[in-house]
Amino acid sequence: MRPLEVQGQPKSSRSKLARMGWNSLIVAAMIVIPLLLVFGMELIGRGNVHETWTWLTADWKLFGLNALIVFLVFALIYCIIGSLVLSAGISALLLSIVSLISYFKVKLIGEPFFPWDIFLNKESMNILPLVTSRTALVRIGLVFAIVAVIFLFRLWIPRLSLRPATRIVLGALCVFALYSFGVRAPWTGTLLDRAGVSEIVWNQQENYGTNGLSLAFTMNVKNTIVPKPPGYSEPSMASLAESLNEMVGTSTANAASAASAVKPNVIFVMNEAFWDPTLLPNVTFSEDPVPTIHRLEQESTSGYLLSPQFGGGTSNVEFEVLTGQSMSFLPAGSVPYQQYISKPIPSLASYFKGLGYKSAAIHSYEGWFWNRENVYKHMGFDSFLSKDGFENPEYRGDFIADDEVSKHIIKEVESNANPTFIYAVTMQNHGPYDDHRYGNDNPVKVQGSLDDTARDTLETYVHGARDADRSLQLLIDHFQNSSEPTIVVFYGDHLPMLGYDYDVYVQSGFIHTAKSDQWSLEELKKMHSVPFVMWSNFDMPKEQVPVLSNSFLSAYVLDRLQMEKPAALAYNAELSKKIPGLLRNLVIDSDGQMNASVPASAAADVEKYRELQYDELFGKQYLAKYTGAPSAAGATDPGGGGAVPNAAGH
Repeated sequence: MRPLEVQGQPKSSRSKLARMGWNSLIVAAMIVIPLLLVFGMELIGRGNVHETWTWLTADWKLFGLNALIVFLVFALIYCIIGSLVLSAGISALLLSIVSLISYFKVKLIGEPFFPWDIFLNKESMNILPLVTSRTALVRIGLVFAIVAVIFLFRLWIPRLSLRPATRIVLGALCVFALYSFGVRAPWTGTLLDRAGVSEIVWNQQENYGTNGLSLAFTMNVKNTIVPKPPGYSEPSMASLAESLNEMVGTSTANAASAASAVKPNVIFVMNEAFWDPTLLPNVTFSEDPVPTIHRLEQESTSGYLLSPQFGGGTSNVEFEVLTGQSMSFLPAGSVPYQQYISKPIPSLASYFKGLGYKSAAIHSYEGWFWNRENVYKHMGFDSFLSKDGFENPEYRGDFIADDEVSKHIIKEVESNANPTFIYAVTMQNHGPYDDHRYGNDNPVKVQGSLDDTARDTLETYVHGARDADRSLQLLIDHFQNSSEPTIVVFYGDHLPMLGYDYDVYVQSGFIHTAKSDQWSLEELKKMHSVPFVMWSNFDMPKEQVPVLSNSFLSAYVLDRLQMEKPAALAYNAELSKKIPGLLRNLVIDSDGQMNASVPASAAADVEKYRELQYDELFGKQYLAKYTGAPSAAGATDPGGGGAVPNAAGH
């Protein structure tokens, strides 16, 4: 049976010799096209020919594996479409889009394109305003022009289709091979091992840079499924639950010993990209842009939170704070709000709701973004006020002003007879910051070792940070005179994205290079540390917190309020005394020592933390069974009361 069939040719060209010529062309094309596509993908992703060529020639095995994966994609499309040129054009278009997305993601937030990014739907459109610079548009235009030229070749080259039987067999083999690479079947695992492939899960930018986009992307497919920890079982969770019950009992006794059981309003304000710009070296400001934060750092509890994100991924910070779970146990680049939360899950919202609080979420952006409308329901929030619920709000730039969020927080508290728990997220100071959104009259002028573009970017950001600081003061001014005990926890979700390639941070000397895989542990810590402050209108001892992961913040706040903690958060509180800082590639112990991975002395404790998280997110929820804790948001009263001295009740 002839595997190849040439359509649309005159009889003279259907001779045996001509057919052999076309067959040779198809075979050659199926070898050369994947090689060219890999080169094009890496050129787009790396940004220049020199780096691309260096990677291509450094390890021919890695180049070959990338070409094999691209061949499988191209051949599958060819089997489906049935036209060689059209298949080449569609393959080039698809892979170019993947490369462009990965390139801009790395430039903006230091993360490449992951398989699960495909499911972000409308959220992915949020990146469009970030790629409208002249340089970006030229790059995009050039890529699409090359793809268009490929499609034009169809005018001169015949269809060159495979026979139906060949298409079916080859297509099935391609699907099988791609699936095997994605799940790392034994034969593909052996192939990767023999090629010396090293998957760098903890540093995905280095993983993509070393292994190539096609191979790294494919290897990440298996990470969409979170594996069960080796030690996870019902007996092990039952044993852990027994020790946690004793721990919770002790904390309950301590809480009950307090003289007062008044329940304060608890307000978390996660301010978009809020950070202290005065931490930049070699830069000065015409006035203090964040005076409220600096005052509270001297007067009340404050410190630094270790964020799992940089420049974006706000919902992942919410996930850590609201659930007490850690992103370090999930695939790099994953989004729990999109991928994992599809059923009720215990959270701060359900905890406070069980205490008789009104649990309310406020966000001054679209409710569908990051799937919040559904996730907040699963977490047990009684209400969610999103952008559509703000009536005639003031805008600052393209987004609702931070002051508007503060006003709605006040309104929510004042309208409730019961004490209120609020988780509020702002939007005003969302990047990018090269848009002159406030005009050219920035109240805080910047001077220092920055070029004009970097200075303009920083001044726009500082203007927003100044407004954020004032929105916090607005809350303080109101609740200072309130008879209701209230505590405000204010922090940023991550550092701002100040230009491509960490431009402002590099120019100011905050970090020594734009290559994040070359940062020292100290630089990694700085690029993930955001300030937080706590303010209350009742007496609370002041405390300085050098470092605390977002996943431990909820347990810390409940401790400060002398409130009984659910079992899982009780474990968090104990673990944070040993390992206050826990990221995927940075672990900080109680002495401030930094490690790239979990030290042996804390490995068993961190593994138990992983098992607790797996049990709650993916497992059988044994912990709830053996501790009596709610396995569904807001199902039961977790017990305990807030001990707030020197404050009147509701």
